[in-house]
Amino acid sequence: MTKPYIPPEAGLKPITERDRKASPLAGACFALFIVFGVFSTLYATSFGKLNLFPNGVSWTPFLNGDVSQAFAAALADAPVPSSAARIERGLSWMVAGDLGPRVRRGASGWLFLGDELTVHDQPQFNSAQRKVDVLKVQKTLAAKGIKLLVVVVPDKSRIEASHLGMLHRPARYASRASQWVGELKLAGVEAVDLTETLSAFKQKNGAAFLKSDSHWTEQGAEAAARSVSAEVLRLKIVATPTQGLIVDKRVVTNRPGDLIRLAGVEWLFDTLQPQQDLAQETTFKLGSQAQEKGTLGNASAANASAQTDDLFGDADLPNVVVIGTSFSRTSNFVPFIEKELNAKIANLARNGGDFSGAMNSYLSSVAFKKTPPKLVIWEIPERVLQQKASKDSIQ
Repeated sequence: MTKPYIPPEAGLKPITERDRKASPLAGACFALFIVFGVFSTLYATSFGKLNLFPNGVSWTPFLNGDVSQAFAAALADAPVPSSAARIERGLSWMVAGDLGPRVRRGASGWLFLGDELTVHDQPQFNSAQRKVDVLKVQKTLAAKGIKLLVVVVPDKSRIEASHLGMLHRPARYASRASQWVGELKLAGVEAVDLTETLSAFKQKNGAAFLKSDSHWTEQGAEAAARSVSAEVLRLKIVATPTQGLIVDKRVVTNRPGDLIRLAGVEWLFDTLQPQQDLAQETTFKLGSQAQEKGTLGNASAANASAQTDDLFGDADLPNVVVIGTSFSRTSNFVPFIEKELNAKIANLARNGGDFSGAMNSYLSSVAFKKTPPKLVIWEIPERVLQQKASKDSIQ
C-alpha cells in the first residue's frame, strides 16, 4: 500500500543548505548564552549578591520541596534571567500595554494591584483565621496591660472604583471589610474601618489614592489619621511624650508609583512609562523647638531613626505604637497622627508586612518585652483579610 502524497507546504519543511550552515552558529550562540548565564550566576553568588538557598538547606524542607522552590525563585534574580525578564516586561508594556500578572490597568491610566481583585479559596475560613489571630494578639497585649486598636485600610479598588474601567471587582467584596471589622467589635476588639472616611474624602476631593501607586495620597492619609486619632481619644489614651509637630511646608512633586516598579517598567524613560503622579509632599517641624532641632524633612524617615533610639535608650518612650504595612510608612500617615495627638508615636510598621509581618516582629522584640506601651495601633490592608493564612499568621 502506497503512502498518500503530502504537499511540501503541508508537511515537514525540508532542510535547506542555508539551515545547515546557520545551525552551528545558532548552537554556538545558545551555548554561549548558557555559559554566560552560569558564570554570571556563580559570580553573583560568590560575591554575596545572590543567595541560592535563602532559607538554608535542611532535610524536612528538602523532602517537602521547599528547598527546590526557594532555589528556583532565587535563580529568577540571577543576572541573566532578571535582565531578560526586565526587557520582556518593558517590551510587553510598550507593544501590548501589558503590565504583568500583579498590576491591572483601569480607566484613564489608573493602575490597581491585582491582589485586590483576586478571589481566594476558602475566603470565609481565611478571614475567620485572621480574626482568631487578632484575638490571640489582643490577649497577649492585654496580659501586659496594653490596649489594641485595629485599623483596616480599604482597597484602592474599593475607594477608586470609578476608575476601574473594564476591570471587575467581585461583588462579594462589597461587605468584606465592614463585616470583618463588625465581627471583631462583637468579639470585644476595638476596631475601625476607614472605608467611610476615605469614601467621604474622595467624594469631596476627587481622589484618596494615588494613580500609579497602591497607597493613599497625603491628603487621604491625613483624613485617615484624623479618624484614627479620634479613636485613640475615645479610648481615653493620652499619648506621650508631648511633641508639638506642625507643618513646615507643602510642595507638589513627581512621585513614581510602586505599581510601576511592581510591573517592572520603572527602568524605561519616563515618557515611556505609565503616567506618574504629581503628589503633595509635606515636611514638618517641632513647634517652638524648630530652630534648635531643625526641620524634620520628610518626617516618616526622620522619625524612624529617632524613635528607634528612644525605644532602646533612656529617653521618654512613646506609649503609642503603630504596627502595620507600607500604608503606615508612606504619605506621612504616622506624622499626621502625631500632629493630631501632639505626641511622639513609635512607627514600627514594615514594608511588605502584609498581615502578620510587623506584628510577629514586634511581639518578639526587646521593645515589647521591656518597654510595653499603653496602646498598639494595628493597621491592616483589606486585601489580606481573605488571603490564605497558613504562611502569614501570628506565631
